[in-house]
Amino acid sequence: MKAIVSVIGKDKLGIIAKVSNALFDEDVNILDISQTIMQSKFFTMIMVVELPENTGIEKISARLSDLSREIGVEIKIQHEGIFDAMHQV
Repeated sequence: MKAIVSVIGKDKLGIIAKVSNALFDEDVNILDISQTIMQSKFFTMIMVVELPENTGIEKISARLSDLSREIGVEIKIQHEGIFDAMHQV
């Protein structure tokens, strides 16, 4: 299953590494990634990921929620279908 991971917060060292490592630990494959630093201080990142067949999005969401609190940024994951439906015109 494909999903969208979004990360938003104040820029700091190691955000990409920590999020990528957390996903790696859960056997989540990163298919595409885009990140930007806005106004020299706000970090934004969007990832398209593929979850293992037997892993529910809830498990990954819980792991990312813990990481979010740990590093002080907002991390969300959504099923690709929900993301697509929310952004149709």
